[in-house]
Order: sequence, then C-alpha cells, then structure tokens
Amino acid sequence: MNRRVLSCLFVTLAFVVPAVLAESRVEKTLKIEPGGRLEVDTEMGSVNVTGTSRSDVHVVVTSRSRDLDELLNLRFEDGGKTARITGRKKNRHFFDWPDGGRVRFEIEVPTSTALDVDSSGGGLTIAGIRAEVKLHTSGGSIDVRDVTGDVNGHTSGGGVVLKQIKGRTQVQTSGGSIEGTDLDGNVAGETSGGGISMRRVTGDLKVHSSGGSIHIDEAGGLVDADTSGGGIRASLTRGNSRGGRLESSGGSIEVTLDPNANLDIDASASHVTTDLPLTVKGELSRHRIQGTLGKGGASLRVHTSGGGIRIERL
Repeated sequence: MNRRVLSCLFVTLAFVVPAVLAESRVEKTLKIEPGGRLEVDTEMGSVNVTGTSRSDVHVVVTSRSRDLDELLNLRFEDGGKTARITGRKKNRHFFDWPDGGRVRFEIEVPTSTALDVDSSGGGLTIAGIRAEVKLHTSGGSIDVRDVTGDVNGHTSGGGVVLKQIKGRTQVQTSGGSIEGTDLDGNVAGETSGGGISMRRVTGDLKVHSSGGSIHIDEAGGLVDADTSGGGIRASLTRGNSRGGRLESSGGSIEVTLDPNANLDIDASASHVTTDLPLTVKGELSRHRIQGTLGKGGASLRVHTSGGGIRIERL
C-alpha cells in the first residue's frame, strides 16, 4: 500500500470516528400516580434510577456509539399506577457491535415509586427510593443506596453494593463480591464468584460464598454464614444473644462476642482457642469446645475444616 492510499485512509477514519462516537439522545416524561410502579425492561444498556421530589417520571436514554434508532426499539407507556419503559435490540446478528455498555438510561422518579428493573446488558444503580425494589441484570453490577423498602436483586455478571437500606434485603450474584453497610432489616446474600463484607446489619443475616472470604462487623441479629473459598471474621454487637452458624471449608474463623451475652457455643476445628468465660460441657479438647456463655440460650455453632478457630471477647 503506497503513501497516498494510507493518507487517504487516515483522512477517512478521522471523519468516521467522531461520527461513530457522537452521542444520540431520547428524552421522555411519563405520567404516574402517587405510590405507583415503574417497570424497566431493556436488552441493552445500564440503568440509573433516582428518587426525587418530582411528580412524574423523567427519562433520558443516551448512546455514545451508534444512533439509538439503529440499536433499540424504545417503547414508553404511562398513565395510571404503572409506567413502563421497554428496549428491544434491532440487530441480533453475531456481528453486532458491543454497544450495550455505551447505552445508558437515566431516570428520575417520585421517591414513593416501586421499581422493577431488568437489563440484559448493563449495571443497575438505584438511590433515594421509599418503596419496594426488584432488580435483575445479566450483564453488570448492582448498586443500591438510601432505600426504605424491601430489596431483591440478582446479577449474573458483577458485584453488589448495598448501603443504607431499611427493609428486607435479598441479593444473589454469580460473578462478583457483595458489600453491605448500614442495613436495617433481615439480609440474605449469596455469591459464586467473590467475597462478602457486611457492616452494621440490625436484622438476621444469612450469607453464602463459594469463592471468597466473609467479613461481618457489628451484626445485630442471628448470623448464618458459610464459605467454601476462604475464612470468616465475624463480630456481633453488644447484647446480641441470637446465635447462629459460622462454617468454612477453606480457612480459619475468628469470632468476637459480648462476654455478657447468653449463648450455647459449639466450636470445632484443628485447634480452638477462646478468652471468654465459658462454662465447659464434657471433655476439654484443643479440637473442640462446647460450653455455655452467661446463662446459655440460643446455639452458636462454629466449624471449619480448613484452619483454626479463635473466639474472643468484644
């Protein structure tokens, strides 16, 4: 290829690339009754929903690759208690460009709006909602903050972040970690691809990981945690006598308890140590401790086949 052909090629690309990267935009305002429900179902793009003081639903859909008319069939429905946003791919051939990550739905809703959001091609971000939230994505992470209401989320392609939620929370991911902070209510979390970190959970906590460690700090209710891929560190709040189960196949376990709590403790591992004032039951062994803390009460079972156990005072 001679220099003249190369020069022409570079000039052509210089004109093509900016056109490809130009932003395409669709903006809509949807009516919805107070306390209504927004349903979003898209086969492409990330979705960001924010609760505001407005009385309607404001939607902005953008694409930073090709024109939205080339990518999606967008449909908007409103009126009554339910508003709907639907996005269907126009081109389903194998040679499609990877445009999903460049399409974004920015949505503002009344804070009292319940949400049901499903995306096949991007992450989901929710904030400032005072109602039930249901989320599903096959292609990204889930981030939920400042929500008063039950939260149910599932992702096959990313991590989960939960902050400042008042209500029952249930999340599952096949492709990342789970992180929760300031969760006021019962929490259930499961991951096949990462660790779990929970801090300041007031209700009962049930978590499972097949691929990482578990770290729990300031648990206020019953704790049921197990992992096949790492160790466990768990701290229960003062006065917490709810008990539970801590089990690991891949690491050591450290537990911090209020010495004034009332629990029946059964711990077994390659070696078990504690500085708590336990009334020991049966034979004293370095591999197992069975005892009563305080007056006894709910059972706390701690077991690992991959390391030792340390139970210490708060």
